Amino acid sequence: MPNIKPVATAEYDAVIASVQKYVEGLRVGDNKIIAQAFNKDATMYGFAPDGKLLGGPISNLYTYVDQFGAAPEIKTRLDILSITPSTAVVRVDMEGDGAGVSYTDFHTLLKFGEKWEIIAKVFHAYE
Repeated sequence: MPNIKPVATAEYDAVIASVQKYVEGLRVGDNKIIAQAFNKDATMYGFAPDGKLLGGPISNLYTYVDQFGAAPEIKTRLDILSITPSTAVVRVDMEGDGAGVSYTDFHTLLKFGEKWEIIAKVFHAYE
């Protein structure tokens, strides 16, 4: 059996850079930056602080950012939980979005050509 490393270290950096666009867009309240991280057909689902299930197209995230604005004090940690040559899962631990809400997100990414894009965001929000 060949002993070949299947995923170059540069791919880890590229995955984090893609998800970092999401974080930076939240920090400055700019959906144009956030959209650079997501596939146009991405979805999101999760539970709000009140336990209500929210979900649908990623445009719901853009509406949320329009409503609550920038989060200049946001704190985040990004961890790649798994990566293959064409897929990745990243956990985003986040405190203090534009509405003052904290989250745990799980972002699923696919590699389209040379670009990593988030295709699904699953989240849990905390009070």
